[in-house]
Amino acid sequence: MMDAPLEAIHPWLEDETPTGALAGIEGLDLGEKLKSSDEAITFMSSIEPAELLKCVFPDSLVTVSEGGRDLGQFSVTLEFARRVQQPCVLLHAQSQGAIDDSPCGTTVTAYITTDLEVLEEDYHEYVKLKGHSLDKRCHMVQHNGQMVIDKVTTVGEETAKESVSYPMSELRGLVTEGSNFLLMRLIALRKKAPEHMTFLSFDQGLHIIHTTFSELGLKQLEVGGKTMEVFGLERIVHSVEDSPTTWQCYFLADGHLASRVQVGSPITMRLLQLPSQPEKVGFEKIPLVWEEDMQMRSKFLDRKEELKADHASYLRQHPDIRALISDFLQFLLLRKPDDVFQVAREYFLPFASHPPEPSLKAPSP
Repeated sequence: MMDAPLEAIHPWLEDETPTGALAGIEGLDLGEKLKSSDEAITFMSSIEPAELLKCVFPDSLVTVSEGGRDLGQFSVTLEFARRVQQPCVLLHAQSQGAIDDSPCGTTVTAYITTDLEVLEEDYHEYVKLKGHSLDKRCHMVQHNGQMVIDKVTTVGEETAKESVSYPMSELRGLVTEGSNFLLMRLIALRKKAPEHMTFLSFDQGLHIIHTTFSELGLKQLEVGGKTMEVFGLERIVHSVEDSPTTWQCYFLADGHLASRVQVGSPITMRLLQLPSQPEKVGFEKIPLVWEEDMQMRSKFLDRKEELKADHASYLRQHPDIRALISDFLQFLLLRKPDDVFQVAREYFLPFASHPPEPSLKAPSP
């Protein structure tokens, strides 16, 4: 007996459009060009490099059924990369497992600019049933000012191909399956989602649709035996042909994903252990014995000879220095004073161009 119907995890397996599918898109005019909200555009343009640095870490969760059965793994990794000499973020998300002993999984690889614009993305989803495998691949890439999308769906022995392209000017504020992971990390780290965060996305039929992000607030969640405060986000993906899909995610204070679930599905992705903090790498100080370093000793001797020659040259150019110092030393040896500094002050006072002002300190009794 399966823990959940495949459609709950892979809605593209359904053969028929659900009754009232279009009812989920309120006020949608199919002849009207959709666009992102001003709040969404402002958020994307406000991302700072320092924020992206905080997003570069891996996430690893376990997929479990409603009854607690382990169904598979879910992971997300981000790293800085370059694509065609353009700095970007490389995102790789993967979900693998088995439902009723049928292997299934999803893989997303995306190249995303620092302002969340998708340069290229590969999406692969599969379910291997006995005698009836299903496979879906979708590739999108920017080319000559267009977002070119190719989709291949294989059901058993039958393969269907679709291709579509949209001007990038019509896709401002686009959030894909890949870039939404980075977007949610950024929102979670800020711990606040602006209101009316409506972006553009694509549904299963490659139509441009709206996807919205909103706060779920704070709540307590047990992770690794500890009760942690987590920040919640809800993502709703609308569709022209199907009902809206809603995802709810909760994040730790450092941006790590703690829980992810599709509303209506008994399948939950959970963080079982708190992420380990990276250990600070310490470097032991090595004592510097320059006398034993041939190169440093050579530099020292060269510098020493250079200074000696420079000082000797200066003394030759000013012979009065030797006479002045010689007279002062002879004066000290004759007087043998206890306070050498006071005697030196009085001795050289006539040579000062501006004699010091007399001290106002009262003499000692």
